[in-house]
Amino acid sequence: MNPIENKRQVTRLMLLFMTTYLISYLTRVNYAAVVTEIADAEGILRSVASLALTGSAVTYGVGQLLSGWLGDRIQPRTLVFCGLLTTLLTNLLIPLCGAAYQMTAVWCVNGLAQAFMWPPLVRLMSTLFSQTDYKRACVVVSWGSSLGTILVYLASPLCIRLAGWRSVFFVSAAAAAAMAAVWVRKCPRVVPALPEKPVDMAPTRAFPWSPMLAVVLFCIVLQGSLRDGVTTWLPSLLSDAFGLGNETSILSGVVLPVFGMAAFQLASVVYRRAVHNELTLAGLLFAGGALSALLLALFHADGAVFSVAAAALLTGCMHGVNLMLICMLPPYYAGYGRISLVSGMFNACTYIGSAASAYGMAAFSESFGWDSTILLWFAVALTGGALCFVFSRQWGKFTRRVVAEKP
Repeated sequence: MNPIENKRQVTRLMLLFMTTYLISYLTRVNYAAVVTEIADAEGILRSVASLALTGSAVTYGVGQLLSGWLGDRIQPRTLVFCGLLTTLLTNLLIPLCGAAYQMTAVWCVNGLAQAFMWPPLVRLMSTLFSQTDYKRACVVVSWGSSLGTILVYLASPLCIRLAGWRSVFFVSAAAAAAMAAVWVRKCPRVVPALPEKPVDMAPTRAFPWSPMLAVVLFCIVLQGSLRDGVTTWLPSLLSDAFGLGNETSILSGVVLPVFGMAAFQLASVVYRRAVHNELTLAGLLFAGGALSALLLALFHADGAVFSVAAAALLTGCMHGVNLMLICMLPPYYAGYGRISLVSGMFNACTYIGSAASAYGMAAFSESFGWDSTILLWFAVALTGGALCFVFSRQWGKFTRRVVAEKP
């Protein structure tokens, strides 16, 4: 299937994919946004309430592999539609749950449903767009995650004040229903990858498993733990450290995705114009995150505004790492196998980290306090940066060989 050359049509599809990804985040991070309010309102420990986040992150990660495998075999359009319908149902069920274990079970199903978003979208973008448009689309579609998070953190306090935390999920379900209707009308079909075996999708060589790839996957785990863990638990830090109400603390979370969007754009510009080695740029971004965490550790007691700004810089850097490792790396493996499956494998590692941080950070902060938790963030970012720098030269050799061998 030849890439679409009509720029207006390309732009319309980018906006469709971005909006779909936005809605997927709206129906996924809404629980994380109100987890502190749920715990307080229902009288349960935060670590218990966060089990739903851990479970959904696990099922999301496992689902990424399943979604990636299916995305090369059946219509990605169908996979995304099924994901939207299922997440709609789970968002309707959460307010009806009467116990934490019921919420955990329902949100685990939601995690699986959410997995049927990103790998099919990568499959659609890699098939419908040229290489240049694909890189641009990755940035635009990734904005959806930040915009969806901003919308959740803006709307949740209002919903809580007007009708309680349950209303957040009813509103999210309505948005998913509208998106499903638009998606099934506007998304094009693509030629299945496996029956036709296009040149850019056919596995022509043995997949290059290596220590370098293992390090990349581990670094993806680290950035996932920081990106989602800090976003989820910053409202709790602000509430505990400065006595802010849950609604005010939740609203402060808007700043993080704004920095995330800026980080996506900045990382994309630096990548195109200056630093072309993805691991080198990821290492620089990890280093920026480590510096932000160190500043937060040293000065977070000085005020809520500084704490939010430092945390925003940290998560922004992790969004940039995500762009490099999750979006820009999979196309290098297209000649070795199925790009949808590789994308799913990479994204699954993000949510291994997310699952670990959802429960782990809550338990760690309850046991050791926020000062130790912030130092843990610093250590994780520093480790990710060191690993990326160590293997950046080997990655450069690998990518040059891939480009040279490309038919």
